[in-house]
Amino acid sequence: MGTMPANWVASLVSAPGEKAVDLSVIAKARAALPSSEVAVLSPGRAVDLHFADAAPAPRWTTALREALAGLAIDILVQPDSGRRKRLFLADMDSTMIGQECIDELADAAGLRAHVSAITERAMRGEIAFEPALRERVALLKGLPVGIVEEMIRTRITLTGGGPELVRTMRANGAYTALVSGGFTVFTGPISEMIGFDMHRSNILDIRDGHFAGTVREPILGKEAKRASLEELRARFALPPAATLAVGDGANDLAMLGEAGLGVAFHAKPIVAEAAHARVDHGDLRTLLYFQGYRDEEIVGA
Repeated sequence: MGTMPANWVASLVSAPGEKAVDLSVIAKARAALPSSEVAVLSPGRAVDLHFADAAPAPRWTTALREALAGLAIDILVQPDSGRRKRLFLADMDSTMIGQECIDELADAAGLRAHVSAITERAMRGEIAFEPALRERVALLKGLPVGIVEEMIRTRITLTGGGPELVRTMRANGAYTALVSGGFTVFTGPISEMIGFDMHRSNILDIRDGHFAGTVREPILGKEAKRASLEELRARFALPPAATLAVGDGANDLAMLGEAGLGVAFHAKPIVAEAAHARVDHGDLRTLLYFQGYRDEEIVGA
């Protein structure tokens, strides 16, 4: 008895405004796969190729990457069933927003270069997250808390497609959580702007309207992110396959590994290598196309 073929779907998604998924690209992709059915999700931007084969998904991911080498197109091959996830967990800094909040705070204290260097090493996995966070927070001592509101207004930018991603998933019955190694003073307002159901992050100690230079223990880091996913999955009685997580840094690795689909978003090399899927070119709307949503189903920001 031979192995029964599995039903797969390969998604090809280009960056916003690029319209790179044209007929020639689709033809190249189809030539690299067994006989496939094409479904257009977004004209010129996103297509699904449905096919059946006994070989595992990584083989077809490699085949497509080789066939489309040099093109700014994100690729995901996954089982055709169960694509639409019921639980979504997202990192905040450099994922749902374009900045690292702690670096922005450090800038206000005149310490951006020093703090950014520590942040970068922690996100690359070169140093442990928790002590690196305590060290950076200590440097913020004395900054007025009021500075946060101004920063969110003037410096923080939402990553393209983020509000659509969260609102579309919620409209389709998913629960969404912003889980960050950053701080509640940022995750509270930002989760509300994007439309998350809940947020969870670290609490900065405050005295007389100023940061005290300390962070409440225990610190929410790599293991706490995974624990949040496990806790919410249990709360909603979901199978692991029904969960989606996205992040860019080393402290996201455990959460991405635990999710049914863990996506490295414009991530540090250590994260991009380890995750199930990666988005190197597109915005966050790519995660909707990976779930098979068409443009007309996407809830506007």
